[in-house]
Amino acid sequence: MSDTAATTWLTQESYDRLQAELEELSGPRRADIVERIAAAREEGDLKENGGYHAAKDEQGHIEARIRQLTELLRTASVGEPPASHGVVEVGTVITAKIAGDETKFLLGSREVAGDTELDVYPATSPLGQAILGMKVGDTGAYTAPNGREIPVEIVDVETYRA
Repeated sequence: MSDTAATTWLTQESYDRLQAELEELSGPRRADIVERIAAAREEGDLKENGGYHAAKDEQGHIEARIRQLTELLRTASVGEPPASHGVVEVGTVITAKIAGDETKFLLGSREVAGDTELDVYPATSPLGQAILGMKVGDTGAYTAPNGREIPVEIVDVETYRA
């Protein structure tokens, strides 16, 4: 895996939003869940205590998200979206014909896209790996998880606008 694939490009706005989420989860949300678990423990029999199990479940989700955000922010490259010069790279919006159907998507991270309606494909996905470095007009193919070869043609590459 290349360094580009291991590094997640983020806008400053995305980085700040994710940092705030991490701080909320690591501080107040974590403290709240610890209190809920302690209160549920005091109720007695843990085997049949739905509140305890629900709180422990939520704690697991919160801790997993904290680990995910910590790693993402640690390896993030923060800056402006790469200016499009007709080459597919992480952080650009691609218009491509995939198996004959034209589709538009961001090559990068769902974390960058935020609330946009744009589909997002990671650079590490089979499609992302196949098109990374291609230019407008290039054709190629990638192997889908079911083993089928899917043809791809790059129609346009644009600078991402949040």
